[in-house]
Amino acid sequence: MKKIQLIVISTLMVFIGTGIFMYKYHFLNFPLKPDKTSNLWNIEIRLSFDADDRPLKASLFLPVESDNFIINSEYFVSGKYGLVTEKKNGNRKAIWSIRNAKGRQHLYYRVFIQKTGGKGQSSHRQLIPAKISVPSLQDPYLSAAKRLWNEIYKHSADLDTIIGNLFKRLNQPDADEDVALLLGENAASTTGKIELIVQLLSLAGFPAQLVHGFDLKEETMQIDMVTWLEVYYQKKWRSYVPDSSESNLPVGYISWWRGSEPLYKIRGGTDSQIQIDAQKNEIEAVQSATMQSKHISPRFFKFSLLNLPVQNQGIYRVILLIPLGALLVVIFRNVVGIKTFGTFMPVLIALSFRETQLLWGAFLFSVVVAIGLSIRFYLENLKLLVVPRLSAVLISVIVIIAGLNILTYNMGLSLGLSISLFPIVILSMTIERMSIIWDERGHGEALKQGFGTLFVSTMIYFVVKNNTIEHIMFFFPELLFILFAATLLLGRYSGFRLTELYRFKAFIKKEQ
Repeated sequence: MKKIQLIVISTLMVFIGTGIFMYKYHFLNFPLKPDKTSNLWNIEIRLSFDADDRPLKASLFLPVESDNFIINSEYFVSGKYGLVTEKKNGNRKAIWSIRNAKGRQHLYYRVFIQKTGGKGQSSHRQLIPAKISVPSLQDPYLSAAKRLWNEIYKHSADLDTIIGNLFKRLNQPDADEDVALLLGENAASTTGKIELIVQLLSLAGFPAQLVHGFDLKEETMQIDMVTWLEVYYQKKWRSYVPDSSESNLPVGYISWWRGSEPLYKIRGGTDSQIQIDAQKNEIEAVQSATMQSKHISPRFFKFSLLNLPVQNQGIYRVILLIPLGALLVVIFRNVVGIKTFGTFMPVLIALSFRETQLLWGAFLFSVVVAIGLSIRFYLENLKLLVVPRLSAVLISVIVIIAGLNILTYNMGLSLGLSISLFPIVILSMTIERMSIIWDERGHGEALKQGFGTLFVSTMIYFVVKNNTIEHIMFFFPELLFILFAATLLLGRYSGFRLTELYRFKAFIKKEQ
């Protein structure tokens, strides 16, 4: 029964840890390597016009976050203009206004956009109206629209083929009378063709809309304005680019606004011009993933280590390595069979080696233990009680460390200062336990466990010193659930240790 409980608990821990890890890696794009970079796009729009010395109002559509990009930050340069932003029909708009202005005017908008690796499906969540907005067409336009739709519908099997056939029909160079009549002056305009498709779909009962955006190309710094079609079908918005019958968007596409209105409007000004520039910058992938989690899963981010102050985060970068070191101690003791002083002593010594470096740390550790052991043997002759003797050893260890600090500093060996990071209390207990084993089981066993402790500490050092492992343990602390499960399973291991195979080698040969 207890074995079943152990397996159930371990399996549950593995599923929890793996599930959270996969969510952060695949959906929040947390990197597994600390040196990985990500792209951050800087898009700047400059709106210029001449003011006519009268009340002036300028409006500009702003981007709305979707599943394939988030807005990191945005800035406005408005000068003396008043500025308000509003949300309406799923769009965002900036409105500048001023009572009197004269001469050439310039307004600026800058936004930093970060791609999130979405699959291209639109995340537009605008509520579907109870009644579809049917275009008010009159004959002969209404009759032409119905004839065109009926013909397309007969040669289509589903929505994808309907859209594909519509684009194909409207793009034919020798358009028939119905298409020529409906397109009118928009025969060469991609936007005009999509607007016609929106009208045809609305007549047939499909909510549809025109989407405007930009194509952020990875290989260049240029930015192109693009338009595509969105249709609400089977309880979600489906996106179709011109000349395509598949419901997806190219990787670089980002939506900016929806509807047939222009990108900007000027009332009270003339000779307007707009300039759009884009620049791609590289940032650390960790910073990118942190911003994504803050936008995509704000509650998840709120209860994560990334929401802590930077000073606390630095502490946890070290603390989260301790469970990994403890698991390695379990493996070395229960599976390999190497004896050490205590369970956590090798872990703490290994963390100290991160500051002292391995060779210096091993040398200083040996010196402190050797001097402390000599003092402990002398105190044995004084016949002290256990607690006073431990206190005396603790004081001696502190004096030894302080003396080594002063000595190494005067010798110009700054690494020696890091010996102060050694776990002083644990060192004192190690000296005490080593002296007891020395008395009870001889100096050979005491030295064996001492070297075992130093060896395990060295092995753990090579693991916790790795920047990638430190990065993974901090940004994926849910892996502690998996370490917990591994520790539980190793706790029931009762087989031979690797070192015991050598002990029974002669017995095995005799049996053979």
